[in-house]
Amino acid sequence: MNMVQEFNRPQEEFRTTQERVYFQVRDAILRGKFLPGHAITIRGLAAELDCSPMPVREALRRLTSERALELSDTRRVTVPTMTPEKLEEICAARVALECQAAEQALPYVQGVQLEQLRELDERVTAALKQKDIEQYVTANLDFHFTLYRLGRPHIILSLIESLWLQTAPLQHLVFQRFGVQELPDRHEDLLDAIAGGSVEKVRLAIRQDIEEGLGSISAEELL
Repeated sequence: MNMVQEFNRPQEEFRTTQERVYFQVRDAILRGKFLPGHAITIRGLAAELDCSPMPVREALRRLTSERALELSDTRRVTVPTMTPEKLEEICAARVALECQAAEQALPYVQGVQLEQLRELDERVTAALKQKDIEQYVTANLDFHFTLYRLGRPHIILSLIESLWLQTAPLQHLVFQRFGVQELPDRHEDLLDAIAGGSVEKVRLAIRQDIEEGLGSISAEELL
């Protein structure tokens, strides 16, 4: 894995090295670069990201506070494992927040935006057909957050990101074991609902997409 090549934005977009490192590690978690139980070392990340240990330490602290990472009693930083109870709670929270975000975005989806979303969904569909895990994870992430950002959210988006951070490693682990070809895809239903301007159908498609996606994870895979 080379996070510098894969996730580094142009340097001028970041005000500080600390900010750059935080977003690089966060994006790596979102895109499934770390799996549940994976131990993260400050020195290892610092070498990977070509920086001193200090910004890495701060990034890990922030991500721990966001529940994306976990600090053990021995001060070991790891990607958290998941329990059925926690997954059920995250699923319910995602449904509530993402339905709201999609509804909030609906008035801002015009022809250009709808075409952009369709193009992103084509990438998702292609990745599913090609059984390309990396491309699926990236395309699915881009599809959802492109939609949600259209609603100009302030608080909701950061909460949604926090929930995705908590489930992304587990989902990627499941994808590695079983592939992505059988994953449900409710994006077409969602796009049709958006095109028709139906708030009720938009919320239904979002709920089904989340519940079917997270619901495909069995209790045995959480252990």
